[in-house]
Amino acid sequence: MAGLQVPKPPSSGHLQQEEGARDGAICAWNLNVDLHTSSTYNLLPEKKPKPAQSTFRSQVQAHTHWVNDIILTQSNSALVSASSDVTVKIWRPHSAEPQSALTIGKHSDYVKCLATPDANADWVASGGLDHKIKLWDLNGAGERLEIDVGGQENVTKGSIYALSAKGSVLASGGPESVLRVWDPKSGKGITKLVGHTDNIRDILISDDGETIMTASSDQTVKLWSLAAGRCMHTLTMHNDSVWSLYSDHPRLSLFYSSDRSGLVAKTDTRNTPEVDDGVSVAAIQEQDGVNKVVAGGSYIWTATSSSSINRWKDIDTEAPIEEPPQQPDQDSRSQTTRRDRVPVTQGKQKAVNGDSSEPTIPYTAVLKLSITSPLRGTRSREAEILAQSTTNNIRKASEAALESELGIIIPVRDVAEACIEGQNGLSKHIMLNDRKRVLTQDTTGEIVLWDLLRCVPIKSFGKRHLDDIAEDINTRESVANWCTVDTRTGKLSVILEENYCFDAEVYADEIEIEENIEFREDQRLNLGKWVLRHLFANLIDEEIKRDEAYRKNLAAASTHANSLQRSNAPNSIALPALEIDSGSNGVDGTTVVTPKAQNGTHARTPGLSIGVATPGISHPSLNTNLPRKIEEESKAHNKTPGSQTPLGDHPKGQDYFSTNPTPSETSSDGVKAPSTPSEAPLTGATPTSPTAADGEKTMEEKKKSSGLFGKKFQMSFPKKLGRASLDAKPQQAAEAEKSEDSDDNKSSDKDVTSTADATVRSFADNFYGVVQKIHSEYEDQLNANAEQPLMQGITPSLPIETPVLKPPGHTQILIQEDNPESGGVVDLYEGAVATLGKDADAIEQLAPMWLGELLLRNQLPLKETVKVSFVLQPHETSNLPNISSAEGNSRLNANRMLRTKKILAYIAERIEPAPEKPEERPLRPEEYLELWCQGQLVSPNITLGTLRVHVWRTGGDVMLYYRANGRKSIKGIKETAKTGPSPTALPENENGDFEHDDGAHGDIG
Repeated sequence: MAGLQVPKPPSSGHLQQEEGARDGAICAWNLNVDLHTSSTYNLLPEKKPKPAQSTFRSQVQAHTHWVNDIILTQSNSALVSASSDVTVKIWRPHSAEPQSALTIGKHSDYVKCLATPDANADWVASGGLDHKIKLWDLNGAGERLEIDVGGQENVTKGSIYALSAKGSVLASGGPESVLRVWDPKSGKGITKLVGHTDNIRDILISDDGETIMTASSDQTVKLWSLAAGRCMHTLTMHNDSVWSLYSDHPRLSLFYSSDRSGLVAKTDTRNTPEVDDGVSVAAIQEQDGVNKVVAGGSYIWTATSSSSINRWKDIDTEAPIEEPPQQPDQDSRSQTTRRDRVPVTQGKQKAVNGDSSEPTIPYTAVLKLSITSPLRGTRSREAEILAQSTTNNIRKASEAALESELGIIIPVRDVAEACIEGQNGLSKHIMLNDRKRVLTQDTTGEIVLWDLLRCVPIKSFGKRHLDDIAEDINTRESVANWCTVDTRTGKLSVILEENYCFDAEVYADEIEIEENIEFREDQRLNLGKWVLRHLFANLIDEEIKRDEAYRKNLAAASTHANSLQRSNAPNSIALPALEIDSGSNGVDGTTVVTPKAQNGTHARTPGLSIGVATPGISHPSLNTNLPRKIEEESKAHNKTPGSQTPLGDHPKGQDYFSTNPTPSETSSDGVKAPSTPSEAPLTGATPTSPTAADGEKTMEEKKKSSGLFGKKFQMSFPKKLGRASLDAKPQQAAEAEKSEDSDDNKSSDKDVTSTADATVRSFADNFYGVVQKIHSEYEDQLNANAEQPLMQGITPSLPIETPVLKPPGHTQILIQEDNPESGGVVDLYEGAVATLGKDADAIEQLAPMWLGELLLRNQLPLKETVKVSFVLQPHETSNLPNISSAEGNSRLNANRMLRTKKILAYIAERIEPAPEKPEERPLRPEEYLELWCQGQLVSPNITLGTLRVHVWRTGGDVMLYYRANGRKSIKGIKETAKTGPSPTALPENENGDFEHDDGAHGDIG
């Protein structure tokens, strides 16, 4: 348990407590105790009330990794949590409706701590191992400020383990051992305080912001004055790393501290002129290190590495201290060792655990605050002890001071008054050889066997040794690694990744399924494909429903569009040629000049109006007063139909998607047809020749200038709207781009359209990209044949490939992404098997494309098959011939999942000719042939992979020896060896089982 919070008491009523654990869950509990009043720590036994038990209130699965810290905000109505899944989330447990935790920010590495200046603040600060402190807005505005601790003075140990805020002060600490103080408004550093020698684990700030208290792994608690900029007091009451601090006193005069040994100390410096004159009491002894300690009313709560939270009765530090025992003589004192702090086991003092009617503090529970503070009731010998520590080279002066005291430290309490029991999280696991089962052990020692395919427990073995059970139930087989198992969060987590989750296969005749399915002989099932198919079964069903609706709407739209066309509509309309009474017809070779309107506009095509897609662009270089030169007109007219106009000669006034006239736009009499409005120049402007600067453009720049979006967004038209002329040439810009994409430069508009379609179509690189591909195929089917019904594009695997599995609906599903910054992963989606269908929209955007290809199209990522090399030789006791190739090569390789009975069938084909008449009940090769390896008879159903791992057990090629067992008389051995099929031509079976390794394939171990 890493997080623990008890809200400050309101005006009335009982409170609830929140906790966060390593399984990523946050729980709220009704405490059922009164936190308004404090009572003395001991009462008469007959007057002691029965301890109230806490009751469960609510829970949220906020994170997918350890919850490292939690904090209450917004008047205790909201809880913010920090986790090792690199997220900071907010949860409102008092909400009337159940609500999941919402992410308010992320780091690039583990988030270790949180801080907020007060209960009504609208921001919270988080610190992580990415050397960053980030301030988050609690009203949904996101990140307010980021402080890069690692960027300060080239700090190398800038991880943040402790964080605290109060007013205008923000303090941080970590393995740098430096206390840094920041301005939370500007993010600038105020000061840094040096004094600790190890990691700073916790920080408290007084209400006035003048005093800061720190706990460190150097076993000290320090008090700092922010005004003086130095350490004022160093407290040494702990003998181990101090992990946690808690105080609700405005000046931090009363505080609790806990350490790695499980000791909780309560220190009171109120009503004393100096801190050293205060009292520190060993209040509690836990069984494990205390990660978090909080107090309220007359109770103390502690959280350790276990899943439970203990509640303890508080200690009254204002009670008198018992008189010390009589001091022995000086010589005896010099020979005693320092006090060891151990839990009480026998002979408890009368005030221990509050069983005495006298409200006193046991003398054996009193701790020395520092090396300069005497124990109450004893004489101070610090000066003498310090001198001895210098001469005797003792490690710590505080230990030397403790040597002057007698006895051992006995904490007041070692048994909790009440306990909030947590679940027993998993702590260890062993993956069995079949890669389908895993053994787990929880914190109580109970061992359970799990089925990874069905996601359910199989059997409980009670409290036994994990390795002993694994040895009893493990099988001798070798299956490729297809998943990773993790129990760090206390749960059994199975991680699947694209690059290896499809590597493992099992034979269908070796599995137990409920359905009666007739599998093919030696059919193999892919484990990763099998599991994913049924984990996402609800998602597949939802996608099939959406696909059916899409096909129905698409077919209806196509039918409606076809109904709007006339049945006898012509494919093309012949436009009359424009009569021109000026210029020559060009037959005698004279120049033909295109007529132009004198008002600066072109004539429109009669009866045809096409809107301009993009407004024309004016250019100051266009001069309307300059007439067109005869040379330019002659050049434009004399171009051959197959030639192209240089890109620089295009008029600059045309719009983005307009094209230059092609020969198809010239009438049969050689006169240019009137231009459409999309080709019209600007009003009053006649295009001029390009400037010198335009002429110096590189070809790449010219290509880019040919369109607004480049070649990814080309304009294309359906075939029904294409030109009727088969001699029409493509647009020049389209030709320039087409020449870059394809070597086939056909001149038909059909080719231009198909090239543009292929370029324009782009699909998202996620799960939804697969859906887009399927929808695109539907459109192609309609274009090809609108009358034919659309074939369903979603084709998930059938039960013969992936037999039905029914994982529990509450099985949690996470989709994660690699985070290069932290070297870890970031959660993209979190759900359950039962809710995947409802979350289809989110999964489509967040899941990878390979998952969509697998689930919707039954396509696995391509990957090279892993093979095993082996050598076949006759057994030394056998008279069977050698079946090596003509070159004497007997080295072969095959899929690691190949069963050895296939090798025996291969041997039988080469040592015995096929019978002329089929036998009624022929013996199978594995019934009359044997295969030996390392002196062991090999089972015919064992795979090459298992054979190599569990029988061969060494490197190099596997040596296999074959012989007959005498159950069948093998005829014509010598003749078969000579006249049989040539061993060099190895026919593969339908699965491509094996082949000769003649060096071309290399050694495959």
